[in-house]
Amino acid sequence: MKTQQLFLLFLISFTSIFAQEQIQFPSEDGLQITGDYYKTDAKKFIILFHQAGYSRGAYREIAPKLNTMGYSCLAIDQRSGKSVNDVPNLTFKAAQEKGLSTKYIDAYQDIKATIAYVKKNYQPEELIIWGSSYSSSLVLKHGGEFPDQVDGILAFSPGEYYEDKQYIQSTASDIQVPTFITSAANEQKAWQEIYDAIPEAYRNFFIPEVDGIHGSRALWGQFPFSGDYWKAVTDFLKNKVKKKED
Repeated sequence: MKTQQLFLLFLISFTSIFAQEQIQFPSEDGLQITGDYYKTDAKKFIILFHQAGYSRGAYREIAPKLNTMGYSCLAIDQRSGKSVNDVPNLTFKAAQEKGLSTKYIDAYQDIKATIAYVKKNYQPEELIIWGSSYSSSLVLKHGGEFPDQVDGILAFSPGEYYEDKQYIQSTASDIQVPTFITSAANEQKAWQEIYDAIPEAYRNFFIPEVDGIHGSRALWGQFPFSGDYWKAVTDFLKNKVKKKED
């Protein structure tokens, strides 16, 4: 009986810290975006964007860990994606039903709308945007085009995934917030020119000593090297504000 009571208290504590709520709000063209809100009492906030072919389910393991680090999180479905971890991409489904294009570039409006939604509805004291693969390129693009809207950027495996092969690099020099880039070891060449364009005072990177893997899934516990990525992410999040002020 005592063991059962302790387990019940643990469950109550866990769910109160990592409260998850499915929310919907419109993108710039009116398409409904679906997201999972991992709520805490923290005034710091991270928006999580997934990689190609995926959904908000990519962050089911990652977001609760970020909660323990003092961040509320919103993981959304962009219109370019499908599913992962048994979580279907509902924004993609809605876009298909409306006959809308679901190319990578079409998801940029979803990213911009989500940032605007979070700023208006949650008014975070600190807002960080986090992308994976194609969306990591788009968060870098947003950081360059709108340098005053966020306080930090994390980009997992960015690259020039668009017809214009300098689409991201062309605005990277305008980024004015602490920015962290990482990837699999063999992907560095894909983002090096983007990284070099970011002002030196704001750029940080991590390359694993092992092969690593593409995108934010490098943080999934199933991979033996995930701890190395987590250490790099944790160090960046702890030190980024001081670096920005310097």
